[in-house]
Amino acid sequence: MFEAHYRQVLRFAERRAGDAETAKDIASETFVVAWRRLDKVPDTPEESLPWLYGVARNVLANEQRGLRRGGRLSARLRRTTPVAPTAPDHAEGVVTGLHLREALGTLSERDREALQLVGWEGLDTQQAALVVGCSARAFAVRLHRARRRLESALARTEQEEPRGRLRELDGELGELGTGLRLKGRRT
Repeated sequence: MFEAHYRQVLRFAERRAGDAETAKDIASETFVVAWRRLDKVPDTPEESLPWLYGVARNVLANEQRGLRRGGRLSARLRRTTPVAPTAPDHAEGVVTGLHLREALGTLSERDREALQLVGWEGLDTQQAALVVGCSARAFAVRLHRARRRLESALARTEQEEPRGRLRELDGELGELGTGLRLKGRRT
């Protein structure tokens, strides 16, 4: 019965359900009902297909009733439950990222590489020194100078922003921001 009528029941459900996934679910549920009520399924194919269509129609009606109930319940919950903000506003983070990209773009390739190896790749000074082929002490000096240049570049890109904004950047930059001077003090 499944092999003989599945495609027809599926097409029946597709024409009424509106989307392919729901139609597949309806067709599957129709045959589950048929299996449970096997003693009620007519013996001849001429009678069993209309019977399956009737079952599919009822399954679809149940599905639609459930969706309507769910919609009404959601509406009722929205009216009674205060809506808390689901996510923080990320606009400031986007602006910070743009300032950072702009500032990094003004640095030399050598400074960007030093900052990225430590800040983005998570390497310590000794590991980063191995990558660039110098001593750990030389890399530490290079990193220190790159951080100072980044601080200056950020100050130029954020002329409208208060100088204290670097403190917020420090948290967002992770290791990249470690050691930036804030109003004459090290972080």
